[in-house]
Amino acid sequence: MERVRAALYLDFDNVFSALIRQDPDVAVQFAEEPGAWLSRLTTSLTVEGPRRWLILRCYMNPGGWVPHPDPASGLQRLYYSRFRPFFVNAGFEVIDCPRLTHTKNAADIRMVVDAVDALADQVTYDEFVIASGDSDMTPLLVRLRRSDRRTTIVSPADAALAFTSIADRLITSQELLELVQGEPVDSDEVQVAVPGEPEGEASYEQFRDLVTWRFTAAPGPLNLASLAHDLRRQLGTGVDSTNWFGFGGFVRALESLRLPHAKFSNHFVWDDSRHGPPEATGAAGPAPESVIRLSAPLGLPRLPREMWPPVYRALADYAASHHFNLTEATRWARDLLAEEGVDVSRSAIAFVTRGTAFGGAPLYRQPPPDAEEIATAFADNVLNRADAAAIALTDEECAEVRSWLGAPDPKA
Repeated sequence: MERVRAALYLDFDNVFSALIRQDPDVAVQFAEEPGAWLSRLTTSLTVEGPRRWLILRCYMNPGGWVPHPDPASGLQRLYYSRFRPFFVNAGFEVIDCPRLTHTKNAADIRMVVDAVDALADQVTYDEFVIASGDSDMTPLLVRLRRSDRRTTIVSPADAALAFTSIADRLITSQELLELVQGEPVDSDEVQVAVPGEPEGEASYEQFRDLVTWRFTAAPGPLNLASLAHDLRRQLGTGVDSTNWFGFGGFVRALESLRLPHAKFSNHFVWDDSRHGPPEATGAAGPAPESVIRLSAPLGLPRLPREMWPPVYRALADYAASHHFNLTEATRWARDLLAEEGVDVSRSAIAFVTRGTAFGGAPLYRQPPPDAEEIATAFADNVLNRADAAAIALTDEECAEVRSWLGAPDPKA
């Protein structure tokens, strides 16, 4: 297969400082073993095929530093210059970008100038990989798209929608950390075939029997997301390859069963002859308008109100019982929640974990944060990002968002 001619521009300060706030161990691995993750990136998370790296540039402030993540080291600062030789040995051209002001170096400007210059080269670069979460790069992506070049963003955090929507591919921080650790990029779904059954051979009759049993035995309304997750684990990949037995979706497949007295809402199904509607049993209604306004621009997961506290509790349980690793934490929390009947994707859990870290309560902190601290830090981060994105919220709306996210009111 012909390889895609690719150019990689890495804003080291931006990427490393964001990663180390999420998972210090993997951030250091990213900086000490660039050759390993670069080799994996050659054939993973591609746009049009495996890459051939024609340009590898790392833009680094030689005097830059972050607080040292290991108190036992006896050092207060971890300097970026320590990692320079690793990138040189991996074939990168390291470009020193000393700080020009108190808070800003010239890395982003140098990256833009170099990438635009590359458009005029005799060699045609098929793909430009921009490793930065800085939305200042948005005009560059517009320029590259106008020249009909493919673009991939490697984002170390939750980048602005206006930035990521222009790219042909977004590599999230979760995917980047998995790439650094040599793990396969995981999907949100856990698909386990029924023991003794060939994969993908689950029948509509099996589906009918399982649903009828769950529906008849249920003491109250069934959460649709949790029910779908359980059925997928029991029936295997056949439900996906057949798109729920040809009905085009899980709810439509449920409706086809014509369960007696079955009533549906956005998130629940229940037996109207035995159960009250979910609203009467404490289930949340639709998201308030203030939360809906944040969903698209911030990428806020569209979880119902009652699902947020279990996520915080699962992450607190993980932090209290494990040495922190972000990819492990999201899998562990997802699987624990699934066992409790709460179906939440890894991407949603990773979103909360990142927000908690940037909100001031990282899970690797000692002592580890409890569920309330995680909820508070996450809500703080969501509202801070809303403010940075110029999404105007009144004090009442901010309190409404905190309430929806299951975070305590700081004014209470």
